[in-house]
This record gives sequence, structure tokens and C-alpha cells, in this order.
Amino acid sequence: MALLYLSSAERAEVWRPIFDRDLPDVPFIDGEAQVVDAGAVRYIAAWTLPENVLARYPNVEMIVSVGAGVDQFDLAHLPDHVMVARAVTSSIAEMMRDYVVLAVLAMHRELPCYLEQQRSRIWKSRPVALAKNRRVGIMGLGQLGRAALDALRAFGFPLAGWSRSAHQIAGVETFAGKEGLAPFLARTDILVCLLPLTDETCNILDATLFAALPAGACLVHAGRGRQLDHEALLAALDDGRLAAAYLDVTEPEPLPVDHPFWTHPSVVLTPHVATITDFAEGAYSAIASIRGHRAGAAIRGIVDRSQGY
Repeated sequence: MALLYLSSAERAEVWRPIFDRDLPDVPFIDGEAQVVDAGAVRYIAAWTLPENVLARYPNVEMIVSVGAGVDQFDLAHLPDHVMVARAVTSSIAEMMRDYVVLAVLAMHRELPCYLEQQRSRIWKSRPVALAKNRRVGIMGLGQLGRAALDALRAFGFPLAGWSRSAHQIAGVETFAGKEGLAPFLARTDILVCLLPLTDETCNILDATLFAALPAGACLVHAGRGRQLDHEALLAALDDGRLAAAYLDVTEPEPLPVDHPFWTHPSVVLTPHVATITDFAEGAYSAIASIRGHRAGAAIRGIVDRSQGY
């Protein structure tokens, strides 16, 4: 029984000693070149899977993502018996919390406008809205969404959340399902997308959604790149439907050098840095998932294949 590790050399330097110490009876195999007995591989740790990798290792029982996401895997074409687990770490929620607070405050205090004024050498103040009059809505009420909501409470923003299934969160107005999306959007001045990528959420940030927001609303997008319709966002920004956007994810990444997002005066663009899985925490999460699988117990970070996350 062995783990086949298929990720970066830098991460392997952290993972190997942790596995050797904490899970010594599951050999840590770094890369396919080291595999002696393909039949012994029961687990694969990777961000992306090489083509036909499961055909080469027919006894694999679980794939462990080295990060928090799993949408990079083609779940629909993985054998039913192969489980998938994502990394679950406290630092991911903490980093996303910080990023969302940064971006929401930047949108609230009109940072893109002031950055453009700075580039143009314009010294001009703008009216300041009170936080109590700026409604923030978060799409996605899992661990990341709840951490962001908890952090935003202190600023006094009226808070709301939307997700596929119903939730109850103290001090937060919650909406659910297709019937809840329109009223959620109608009361949201700063929209934060933290949704996982599924068939239902692909391209969800489109012209129809932007039209349902109040005029002058702002977007903070830290979910997945394929959820955003670039042309629809550009049109909404250019016609004034949206005031600004703070983007951490795009499709593709990086964007082509001539993409309008790079230079648009109403766009703040960051290179997918909202959350970065800590290498050591990722290793401990993977070990917890493997231990749960071996014991026939609850598996940390297990993915519901029917939901896609």
C-alpha cells in the first residue's frame, strides 16, 4: 500500500518527512519514475492527473487533492470506486477571510477610482458612504463564506448569503436555490462570489446576474475563473451597471497580455492569491483523509461526487 505523489518538488520536500514520520507504513513515492510496483499504489496525491494515470495504477482507491479545490479533476469520468478528498486546512479559511475583507473594503471605499485618479495625477475626494448603508452579499456559505461573514460583521455592513441549500446564520439574511437568487441580488451592493465550480455555477456571473444587481454595485470574485463571463462583466462596467470589480480568478490564468482586465480602470486584478494551501497543513490533511479511509471511518475532505465538491 503506497501513496503516489504527483505535484511540485517544493511541496514534496515538506510532505515527505511528515509522511515518513506520521504515516510510515504508507510509502511516499515521489513521481512515477520511482514506482516499482504499480499494483501497490492505493492513493494518489496531485493537483492535476496525468492522462490515463488510473489505467497505470489499477488499484488506486482514493485521490487526494493537494489543494482545497477539486474542480480540476474530471469527476464524472473517474471510476465510481475511486474516492476524492480535498485539502481541509484552517489557513485556507483564514486567508480567504482576509482577502474578502480587503476586497470588500476596497470596493466600499472606491479604491479603483482613486487608483485611476492617482495615475492621472488628480487630487479629488468623493462622497463616503457609511458601511451601514452598503449591503454585502456572499455567494457560497461553506467554510470560506462563513469565515468571511464573521469577519465583516465588525464593520457594520448589512450582510446576506446565498447558496444552493438553505442555511441559517445569526445576523445574516440568507437565501437559497434558484428562487432565492433574484431577491438576494436585489439587496446586494457588493457581491462576493466564493462558490465552488459545478455545472450549475459555471458562467453564473453573467449579464442576467449583473442586471439583477442594483445599479452601481461591485463584484468581488474569488471563486473559480470559469464562473465569470468576461464580456458580460466588461459590458456591465462600461455601461455603468457595475461600478467596479475585484478579481482573483480568471479563465484562463494568466490572462492574455492584451486582455482588457489588465488595464481597465474599474478592475483590480490579483493572480489567484486569495488562498494558497500551506504545504505542511496540506500534508496533515492528506494523512487524515488516508487514515479515515484505511479505518473505514469518516474521511476528511471527502467529495460528494453528485454535487461536485
